[in-house]
Amino acid sequence: MNRNEPAAFAADTLSERAAAWIEADILSGALAPGGRLGIADTAARYRVGATPVREALSRLAARGLVDAIGQRGFRVKAISREDLADIIRIRTLVEREALRLSLEAGDGAWEGEIVATLHRLKRYIRANPRGFGEGEPEFDALHKSFHTALIAACGSPRLLAAHSDLYDQTYRYRRLMMPKFADPEEFVRAHESLAQLTIDRARSEASAALEAHIASTLILVYPETSGIVV
Repeated sequence: MNRNEPAAFAADTLSERAAAWIEADILSGALAPGGRLGIADTAARYRVGATPVREALSRLAARGLVDAIGQRGFRVKAISREDLADIIRIRTLVEREALRLSLEAGDGAWEGEIVATLHRLKRYIRANPRGFGEGEPEFDALHKSFHTALIAACGSPRLLAAHSDLYDQTYRYRRLMMPKFADPEEFVRAHESLAQLTIDRARSEASAALEAHIASTLILVYPETSGIVV
């Protein structure tokens, strides 16, 4: 740490770093769902102080990846079908509204970014037809970038922040329980369709396609109980 840095800045940097490290381990499954996150043990694991760890865990609790348990500390958010269904329900509401606003306000630059993110995603998949899937850092970044691009013109930082958090919460389920996509071409076609409907400003069709796309995670992760409408 630079001794000339203001103490508040240094602490904030440490808490941000700790949050990023803990988040990565939660998403990868290295920290098991429901596992206890004691302050002392977590600080020792990541070699940072107790205060940055406590702040990091509070940040992750606000984002839905960690549960705060009163005075007893924190736990990794447990997983269940009901929890995933709730995440998808709220994510659908958020992204449907963000897409509606983007369709109204989006310009040529917005359309161009959708095309560009789709191209980068397709290029990666076709170069790695058997190796693409959750947990591949480049794929993960490209996939999220595409979905963010679809709603990037909504004009609401809060909607975009909510989308990012809910996407990550959904991703945790896919990463833990559905590490590979079965058919790369089917995956590409689904994203091409989303992009084209959005660029064409086909409002009802684009909204319905996005809603079905988000809901498909529940079916893929919990196929034995997929009959409930979310």
